[in-house]
Amino acid sequence: MRSTRREFTIGSLLAAGTLGLPIMVKAQQGKTVALLFDSLVSPFWVSGLDIMREKAKENGWEVLENISNYDDNKQFEQVKAMIGRKVDGILIIQTDSKAVIPAIRAANEAGIPMVHFNRPPAESDAYSVAIQADNRTIAVETVQFMVDEAKKDGRKRQAVILIGDLGDVNAIQRRDGFFDVADKNPDIVEVVARVSTEWNADKAFAGLTNAFQANPDIDFLFTSSDFMLPQIQQVMETFDKWHKIGEDGHVLLGGFDGDANAYQLIQDGYMDACGVQNLFLEVDMAFQAFQDMWAGQKPEKLLLDPGFVITQANKEQTRDEMWGFIVWTKNGGQP
Repeated sequence: MRSTRREFTIGSLLAAGTLGLPIMVKAQQGKTVALLFDSLVSPFWVSGLDIMREKAKENGWEVLENISNYDDNKQFEQVKAMIGRKVDGILIIQTDSKAVIPAIRAANEAGIPMVHFNRPPAESDAYSVAIQADNRTIAVETVQFMVDEAKKDGRKRQAVILIGDLGDVNAIQRRDGFFDVADKNPDIVEVVARVSTEWNADKAFAGLTNAFQANPDIDFLFTSSDFMLPQIQQVMETFDKWHKIGEDGHVLLGGFDGDANAYQLIQDGYMDACGVQNLFLEVDMAFQAFQDMWAGQKPEKLLLDPGFVITQANKEQTRDEMWGFIVWTKNGGQP
């Protein structure tokens, strides 16, 4: 039986004990870490929080949680409150990369390590560690797979991209990765529509509807986040574009994140490729950064998760590393 990423994480900790590390682990038990999220609207955040709670429990750490609801001032007050409670570390997901800098400075002054999860801060002389997916590379690899599939029938495709909130560096990098490939393959892909979603499902639905009305021959679609897949399916069904791979009228479909909806569509044969953020690895990296800083080390300010692309061809080999697959099985999905 294949081990899941969750099982691998536990196994890694056990293996570390055989390499002469139990003294450090024991010394770091009893730590308290603040988990400060700007929201829980995304399945990625919800799953990430669950994994963080589980891993903290394995390590013997206590967690304190708070949500700012996209309010930077509120989040800064939450940071100061956690400093006042003398937590050992602060993991933060901020809305604004510049607005978070005073919070970093406050943590620096208090001598409390800060780790940014998935969204790095703007460059400054303040010190913190950010864990982020290599968005641009993962997007390149995903869209390149789609282009290679399109080349098989030699037919030029009309493409649409759903772009996230351009105030989020993740959205910018995923957009740029898409165009890195599309711009090099003008004979295969003509981008006829760019849908600005601002990470809002209603805007995604309205924008994609308009795109299909203006360009009824769209047959290549990339979404910068899988959480918009239900809206994408709705729109495509309305325009009779929702067909399985191999069927007439199939629209080449690629996504990014690796949530349970994406795995379901891969399992059912509707989705061609999905760029996956390795959420399990990212949590491991974040918690290791705390351990390193507690031990007096100074990790690099940006640590990248290389991620991977799941496709119809490799799904059985890669799905155990896909956080959405784990959620999908917990929700009753049968491999």
